[in-house]
Amino acid sequence: MRDGLRAVIEQEPDMEVVGEAADGREAIGQFQKLFPDVMLIDLQMPEVDGLQAITTIRSEFPDATIIVLTTFPGDARVVRAFTLGATSYLLKTARRDEIIKAIRGALAGRHTMAPEVAQEIASYTGHEALTEREIDVLRLVAKGRSNREIADALCISEDTVKARMKSIMGKLGAEDRTHAVMIAIRRGFMDSQT
Repeated sequence: MRDGLRAVIEQEPDMEVVGEAADGREAIGQFQKLFPDVMLIDLQMPEVDGLQAITTIRSEFPDATIIVLTTFPGDARVVRAFTLGATSYLLKTARRDEIIKAIRGALAGRHTMAPEVAQEIASYTGHEALTEREIDVLRLVAKGRSNREIADALCISEDTVKARMKSIMGKLGAEDRTHAVMIAIRRGFMDSQT
């Protein structure tokens, strides 16, 4: 993917690839060293994920222009990326000319969002987001823990776990615990590695 992007970008007379990184930690270091006008970043990377890298870069360089280019359309990830300071959010399935247009737009101060991502966000408009505590419960559900084990791990009562699960399932429109985990992963509330 990086080779293809580099080739497309370098065909543009007014653009140049000044650096590349294989993981999030390296991406942060490259930004600090090179101060690029625009940075393209994935969300899922080794060492430091894209959201953590955006947070670190924007804390040191508040005006950094960062475009997320990823395979994850989940609405929670998108909102988090924009909240942390991403300028645009594209999927890796975007055509190369769309990526070039997004880079030019970002330099001009415009935000770009993949149409599929915008559609997914719109489909969840009005739905209540999961709280951090609900996500904690769901992470343990994903690991196959029982209500008792979840209660013990989070130092809460078993009744509280049941109440949180009821809330989670209502918010996600889930049929059961497994379905709730699958929806939460798809929407980006938690990673599949959780």
